[in-house]
Amino acid sequence: MKLQLLDCTLRDGAYVVDGNFGSNVISGIIRKLQDANIDIIECGWLKNGEHKEGSSYYHVPGDLERYLTTPKKPGTIYTAMIDYNRYDCSILPEYDGKSIDAIRVVFPVDHFKEGIALVNPIREKGYKVFLQAANTPGYDDKTLLKLIEAVNEVRPDGFSIVDTFGTMYPDDLERFMILIDNNLDKNILLGFHSHNNLQLSFALCMRFIEHFKNKSDRNIIVDSSLCGMGRGAGNACTELLVQYINKWDNSYDMDSVLDAIDVYMSQFLEEKDWEYSVPYFLAGMYGCHVNNVMYLIREHRVKNKDMRAIFNSLSKEKRVQYDYDNLEKVYINYQSRNIDDSSAKEYLTEQLGEKTIVTICPGESSETCREHILQTVKNKDALSVGINAILPGFSYDFLFFSNAVKYEYAKENYPEVFSKAKVIVTSNIMQGTDNDHLIVNYNDLAKTGWKYFENSMIMFLRLMLKIAPKEIMITGFDGFNRNEDKYAKQVLRPPMKGVYLEEAQREIGEMFSDFLSFNNGKIKISFLTKSPYETLLQ
Repeated sequence: MKLQLLDCTLRDGAYVVDGNFGSNVISGIIRKLQDANIDIIECGWLKNGEHKEGSSYYHVPGDLERYLTTPKKPGTIYTAMIDYNRYDCSILPEYDGKSIDAIRVVFPVDHFKEGIALVNPIREKGYKVFLQAANTPGYDDKTLLKLIEAVNEVRPDGFSIVDTFGTMYPDDLERFMILIDNNLDKNILLGFHSHNNLQLSFALCMRFIEHFKNKSDRNIIVDSSLCGMGRGAGNACTELLVQYINKWDNSYDMDSVLDAIDVYMSQFLEEKDWEYSVPYFLAGMYGCHVNNVMYLIREHRVKNKDMRAIFNSLSKEKRVQYDYDNLEKVYINYQSRNIDDSSAKEYLTEQLGEKTIVTICPGESSETCREHILQTVKNKDALSVGINAILPGFSYDFLFFSNAVKYEYAKENYPEVFSKAKVIVTSNIMQGTDNDHLIVNYNDLAKTGWKYFENSMIMFLRLMLKIAPKEIMITGFDGFNRNEDKYAKQVLRPPMKGVYLEEAQREIGEMFSDFLSFNNGKIKISFLTKSPYETLLQ
C-alpha cells in the first residue's frame, strides 16, 4: 500500500470564507504544506466566473500561478475541484505543468453518469482525474456496483468515498471499503473524504488506513484540512493525521504544519468555529490536562508550536497536573533564552540615540493616516520603525519583532521591504543567526506582573530607555475594541479567544504609565495618530 495525504484546506475551507482567504494566506498555506511534505495540495475550486484576487475560486488553472511563490517539490501534486455541472470544461486549457496537475470531479448519487463522462475530456487535456462520489452513504449496494463498473470503464486516477454529511460510523465505512475494494480496478487509487459531524473523522480515517495498511494491491488517498477547516463540522485534521502516520512512516514535518496553523489559520479560528481546537489536540498528543492549555492561552496567548515545546518539556507527572506556578516558571524559562546583546544595543545607540523615531504599530490608524505619517517622517528627518508588522505603503529603517509568528509572516510575505530594513528581534525568537539581525534580550523587555506583559510596543519602549533617542512619535497604537477592528490588516490581529479586551486595554495603559515613570521626561513621547493611551501623557 502507498498512502498519500491530501490537504483540502483551500477548497473545503472555502465554504467557511466564501473562498476569500487572501493572497498571502493562499500562498503561505501552499508553501507550508509543501514544506511539510504533504503529497497532494488541493488549492481550491475551478468556477465559471472570473477569478478575484485573494480567492481560492479560479477560472482557469493559470489563475493559481500568482500564488505559487516557491518551486513545486518533485512528487507534489496540486489539485482543484470542479462540480460536475458548474464548470464548463471546454474552457480548461491544455496542461502545462505550471499550476494545477489534477482535477477532482464531484457529483451526487443521481448524476454519477454525468460526472464520469468528464473523465476523458479532462484527461485528454493532460490532467490527472479523480472522481468524488458525494454522499457515498446515499448509494445502495446495487447502485454503487453500477457506479464502480462505470468508473472501471474510464479508469480515472482515483475514486473517493465521500461522507458528505458526516453520517458514517466505522461499520458503515467498513462495508463501503470492502465492497468498493473488491470491485474497483486495482490500478485506481481509492480515497476517503470525511466530515466531522459525529466527531469521528479522525477515527474513520485511521480505520480506512488500517484496513489497507497491509494490502499490497491497493494505494489510497486520505483527505484532511488544517484544523479540520471545512463546511459544517469540518473535516479530518491534517495535524492529527500527520502525527498518526508519522508513528510508522515519518515522512511529514509536523513543525511546518503547525507553522501553517500559527501564521495563516489563527484569524479564521478566531472568527469561525468548527468545533475543534489545536491546543486541545496538543494536549491529547502529550497527555496533558486541558487546564494547562486553557492557562497558557488565557495568560499568554501561546502559539501552537511553542505550546508543543512547553508540553514536551514537562515530565509525565507534571503533564497530568495543573500546577500553574510550575507552568508559569516553565513558560518564562522557555521564553527567556538570555544572550549577550551589548553589541546590538551599542549599534542601536549609534543609529537611534538622540534621533527622532516614528514607530508604526499595526493599528488601523497607521493605514488611515498613512500620508500624514509619511510626510511627518520626511519633515522631521525621522527614522521609521515597524512594530511587529510590515504594512503596505510604508518603508522602514528598522523593524522590531517580539513575536515569532509576526516575524515569519512579515519575512515571508514582504521579503523586499523586510530585506531593506535593519531587523531587531527579541531572544525568544532566535538566539544566534547567520544574518545581520540585531538580537536583544527578551527578559530585559518583558516585565512580568501583568497578564499581557508581552505587548510589542511596550517592549520596544523599554528597549529605547537604554538607547535614548531624542523623541518617539507613536502611530497605530490603537488599543482594543470588541465592536471595531482596530488592526490595519486582519491577519495582524493577535489571537483573541479567552482575551478580555477591556482588561488588555487597561493593562497596556498601566504598562505605558510604568514606562513613562521610568522615562521621566528623558525621551519626548507624542502620538501622531489617535490612541486611547495618549491621555496618559497629560
